[in-house]
Amino acid sequence: MTATKVLIVEDERAIREMIAFHLTRAGFDVLEAENCRLARVLLADERPEVALIDWMLPDMSGLELTRMLKRDKDYQDLSVIMLTARTEEQDKISGLDGGADDYVTKPFSPRELVARINAVLRRSKGKDADLLSMGSLELDVRGHRVRAAGSAVKLGPTEYRLLEFFMKNPDRVYSRPQLLDRVWGANVYVEERTVDVHVRRLRMALSESGSDRHIQTVHGTGYRFSASDT
Repeated sequence: MTATKVLIVEDERAIREMIAFHLTRAGFDVLEAENCRLARVLLADERPEVALIDWMLPDMSGLELTRMLKRDKDYQDLSVIMLTARTEEQDKISGLDGGADDYVTKPFSPRELVARINAVLRRSKGKDADLLSMGSLELDVRGHRVRAAGSAVKLGPTEYRLLEFFMKNPDRVYSRPQLLDRVWGANVYVEERTVDVHVRRLRMALSESGSDRHIQTVHGTGYRFSASDT
């Protein structure tokens, strides 16, 4: 079973390393960022399920970062826990209103933090659909299995990630650079025509069931995944 990825966004190294130590012991896959710029890179490349974001950061406030992430459709499934020394009720309200799923005040015990992370994960998994579907096409998110018209479809890892991204973001046009960022990662430098190659492979894998029709080319722009034929 793959460990849950948790991103720690904290500029104080001692606190960041302490949190990372305890979360690693608790079985999480830990990522670390000392500022918002690095956090954005890790969020795009690594796709963590949870982000622990300190309120006071050197390049942007953690609250501002949280608001930015929650406005971005690509990060709507990300669970955010704010870490702060601010204890006033209005500060907590501001954090939660800004999109944070939970709010932990410093100092906190590592056991409490682990419990809070597990709690937001339970809530988010309760909201997430384990099965994505469109027409006769089904994708089992947990099992990483794809079926079309009742038959199993074999996909390579890149084609699977591309299909999962499409099915989670239907009826929206994505350019090739956007798909490279979302599926391959922001720091992976490959040619844009790589997207076309993998889209073609994905279409071929889905063609027997007719599900390839859901992947539509929008000329001059990119690709869209839709149940509509237009």
